[in-house]
Amino acid sequence: MSTVTGPAALSLAEVDLADNDKFTDGTLPWRMFDVLRREDPVHWQPEPAPNSGFWAVTRHEDIVRVDRDPETFTSMRFTNLEEVDEDYIALRRSLLETDGMRHRAMRLILQKQFTPRAVATYETFLRGLTARTLDAALPKGTFDFVKEVSADFPINVLARMLDVPEEDTQQLIDWGNRIIGNTDPDYADVLLESAESEQYRDLPFRSPAALEVFEYGRKLAAKRRGGGGTDLVSTLVNSSPRDGVPLSDTDFDNYFLLLVVAGNETTRHAISHSMLALIDHPDERARLTADPSLIPGGVEECLRWASPVYHFRRTATRDVSLGGKLIKEGDKVVLWFASGNRDADVFPDPYRFDVTRENIDHVTFGKGSPHFCLGNSLARLEMRIMFEELLPRLADIRVAGEVRRVRSNFVNGIKELPVAVTLR
Repeated sequence: MSTVTGPAALSLAEVDLADNDKFTDGTLPWRMFDVLRREDPVHWQPEPAPNSGFWAVTRHEDIVRVDRDPETFTSMRFTNLEEVDEDYIALRRSLLETDGMRHRAMRLILQKQFTPRAVATYETFLRGLTARTLDAALPKGTFDFVKEVSADFPINVLARMLDVPEEDTQQLIDWGNRIIGNTDPDYADVLLESAESEQYRDLPFRSPAALEVFEYGRKLAAKRRGGGGTDLVSTLVNSSPRDGVPLSDTDFDNYFLLLVVAGNETTRHAISHSMLALIDHPDERARLTADPSLIPGGVEECLRWASPVYHFRRTATRDVSLGGKLIKEGDKVVLWFASGNRDADVFPDPYRFDVTRENIDHVTFGKGSPHFCLGNSLARLEMRIMFEELLPRLADIRVAGEVRRVRSNFVNGIKELPVAVTLR
């Protein structure tokens, strides 16, 4: 289907992108995005106090424009919907919430480790890891694909890049769930919207799990400072940013936490959504199985379809016109990347999952932005190898229970994907 119409269509008055409960349904977010792109593509969305509302940007063209213009739409005022007090901005700032020369200098510390050439050196390791993951999961016949495959696989890649013990991987997964899932009662120690979260407002995502991640990272840093290691932690603690400003202890804490969270959560959810799409579209799965040369292109369609992060926020640095609306200096401007990936002006028949789709100009990683995802090449490689190794083993795969989604308007995540498989 090319759009959400008929009985499933919503009115503009029914749209509420600030309501996390609307994001546990597999179709409602897309229906809201469709209404906005069609009727009000730069839409003022009220929010409950203490937040003050935001502009929701839902068209591909406008998303790209905003994302490429950090001087007008800054990340320095934070990239999620929470409005952080001035006193806490410096404590919580990570690479994501930095612009300009400082952002480039911090990004360059690890950029070489994430180039296509650098991540290609992991291919043999990734194939072995994938085979081990699948060997453990598939013989069970019926299992939770998230737990046994899509969570297990990327976290072990991250553990290797951080050079941490394999037995710590479950703890890394737990931390990511608790931090990113800060609006989901199944995951959060303290729900973001609760009064209790006020005591954690100096921590990323207001999550007490951040304290545990900080302690873990600091122990690693202490052991590796001054050494000759090439892992991500060693590189962080033994490198000098090109702008001449050393990483402070707080810079390291927040950079390390970002690696732990971003290095696992997004790829895991992309793999989960991709598998569900291939289950729901068996003809497309059969195409990839019959012709593995289609898998790299199919991965791009999977990334468009999955959109593992719903949005990132910017803040206007001056009064500016966008989509016929006057945005005031200081207004929150929220880029709904997931909506951009269903824009019919860019993707003909956008609700058709097509692994042979060409010229897939998705915004899943950003597009031409200074904040273009550092790990995009690694994510693409992980997904390609996963499906190159998995699909030839499957005679059939189907959903075997309720698909449960994360209660979040930030991360488009699947918590549980029970499947039943028949092997070849």
